[in-house]
Amino acid sequence: MSDAKPILLWLRRDLRLADHPMLTAAETSGRPVLALFILDDLAARYGAAPRWRLGEALADFLPRLEALGCPVVIRRGPALETLRAVAKEAGAAAVWWSRDLDPAAIKRDTEIKSALKAEGIEARSFAGQVMFPPWEVQTGQGGPYRVYTPFWKAVRGLPVAPPLAAVKSLRPGPALRGETLEDLALGRDMRRGAAVVAKHARVGEAAAQARLTRFLEGPIEDYKIRRDFMGEAATSELSENLAWGEISPGQIWHAGQRALHEGAAGAEHFLKELVWREFAWHLMFHFPNLAQENWRSEWNAFPWRGDNDDAERWRRGMTGEPLVDAAMRELYVTGRMHNRARMIAASYLTKHLMTDWRVGLKWFEDCLIDHDPAANAMGWQWVAGCGPDAAPYFRVFNPASQAEKFDKDGAYRRRWIAEGNRHAPDTARDFFAAVPKSWGLTPGARLPDPVVDLAEGRARALDAYAAREKN
Repeated sequence: MSDAKPILLWLRRDLRLADHPMLTAAETSGRPVLALFILDDLAARYGAAPRWRLGEALADFLPRLEALGCPVVIRRGPALETLRAVAKEAGAAAVWWSRDLDPAAIKRDTEIKSALKAEGIEARSFAGQVMFPPWEVQTGQGGPYRVYTPFWKAVRGLPVAPPLAAVKSLRPGPALRGETLEDLALGRDMRRGAAVVAKHARVGEAAAQARLTRFLEGPIEDYKIRRDFMGEAATSELSENLAWGEISPGQIWHAGQRALHEGAAGAEHFLKELVWREFAWHLMFHFPNLAQENWRSEWNAFPWRGDNDDAERWRRGMTGEPLVDAAMRELYVTGRMHNRARMIAASYLTKHLMTDWRVGLKWFEDCLIDHDPAANAMGWQWVAGCGPDAAPYFRVFNPASQAEKFDKDGAYRRRWIAEGNRHAPDTARDFFAAVPKSWGLTPGARLPDPVVDLAEGRARALDAYAAREKN
């Protein structure tokens, strides 16, 4: 009898039709289905930009799912209570979802699975967020990897299942009443910035595939040697789509492998970057406080400053250091930031400004449309020097020398900084259209004097590191 009852498909960060184990299993089952999106406590706590981007992803995906025959209902409230209520209304005998490895999501999902099973409801989770489940990859001693290179060597030869075809049709279950995306107002906190960021977002599964195709047809060849040049279109930009499951890591992996076998010079390095994301989730699974606590406990006494006025100037792209300010403005205008620029901006905050890495992590968490909790946490700790597989802790990125090396012609800085440029492009002027009016910023002003002299800031950081070593 239960085989004839509907399956409730709980949608999260898995908004695609292809290479979707849960949807494929639902299609194969032949059972009636309905899909549910819940704005629960976890989703409601997303930062302003991620929450807006989630709304855009849902607006693209839900009609496509409905067109295949799957009714969609939107609700808000505690996840378990909502699942129980919708399952009862629909007469569903099963609740399925794609796994989320965020520590809070694991706790929530574990409790939900136990509760539903106790009530006689099938509760089943599916893979999809990562290629290499953290509990399946272990060192020779049976523990988790703590350094990237051995992790890469351990997984690079492991099989990754070929991508599943896109589902073609689903047997419709009952249609239920719910809220609309407009009711949820997921973009409310973006205010006037939403229209600016929307010009740069590439939303949905089709956009993700187009990005991958563009990358494979050109930039992948020189990826290893050009990816750090901030003014060039040398990267895949797929992090935005990966964050919301509009493309799967397995799809990218197999495309990269094909490019590697066809002789693309940069393909292996691209695959390594994809596995860097896997490594971040591996660490967050095994060390769930990665986003809250110093990875290396000996850094707990380091004299980082808490939030401060200098950090506020950093957030506003007004440090007076052109490359740092360009990076922070790119973040505000597009919801993304070039990876090399992320390292430079993070180093400046944690080292030149001696500010706690968690201050920066929170700002990125609020502003990134490609926010990935694991990659964000590992990246900040890596740059700050207190994290896993960290760069030498005493390395201080010099924005001026980094600009000379990776933005020699100034293209990146001109793209994002309007002050002093009578012919500033729209990308630079859009910053002033996106920021809160209360900031009082205008493109006709001059950049402020630098917060700190680069040499003095570096020396101050190195003195603090030396003192830490003595203690």
